[in-house]
Amino acid sequence: MHLFGSLLTIEEASALRLSFQVATCAAAVGLPFAVAAGYLLARSHFRGKWLIEVLVNLPLVLPPVVVGYLLLVCFSPRGPVGSLLSAWFGARIVFTWWGAVLASVVVSFPLMVRAIRLTFQGIDPRLEMAAQSLGAGRLRTFLTVSLPLARRGLIAGCVLGFARSLGEFGATIMVAGNIEGQTRTIPLAIFTLTNQPGGIDRSWRLVGLAVLLAGGALAVSEWLERRRSTDGTA
Repeated sequence: MHLFGSLLTIEEASALRLSFQVATCAAAVGLPFAVAAGYLLARSHFRGKWLIEVLVNLPLVLPPVVVGYLLLVCFSPRGPVGSLLSAWFGARIVFTWWGAVLASVVVSFPLMVRAIRLTFQGIDPRLEMAAQSLGAGRLRTFLTVSLPLARRGLIAGCVLGFARSLGEFGATIMVAGNIEGQTRTIPLAIFTLTNQPGGIDRSWRLVGLAVLLAGGALAVSEWLERRRSTDGTA
């Protein structure tokens, strides 16, 4: 049985839906933390700042499987965080689609922070100083001056995080597993197909779809970056 004519099978459509669900939630969950980290790194100078930068960017250089292993150890039912979630809320993260969200948030976080940090660095600090000189506090200045001026960078960061989440594989398979209809996203579906007889020939639709989605997200991010650069030089 096929959905959308002969384009996608039910399993492929399920992987597509789940990928969008995971990537959207990952971008939404990671955005507030990325904004806070990006603004802190762009505007603050303190001892130990280098350590924050290392921790933020560490998922970029660690093998995704290592990131997934660390998350699995922390969030498993017997782990330090997972045991608390289970005892206090009766919640389980590992081997659920929320585990895929968690993995995607962690691996996409450095890209989001980098885009947002560069945006905040491009805002003239004199605009913030002018708002504060007129009586606005730091929080009000941030909400009414800094954040609106950084809106395109925030959107670009979200798009990059969304795109990275769509392609996440290594950490996801460690934390969420590869459960059809529950945690099997597009990369996991491609992996599953290629390990079946004749699967390489049958996986071209998902491969092409992944390329189109990633390319479209990068194109949107690049367009937003060009718009931001043009506005900054106008």
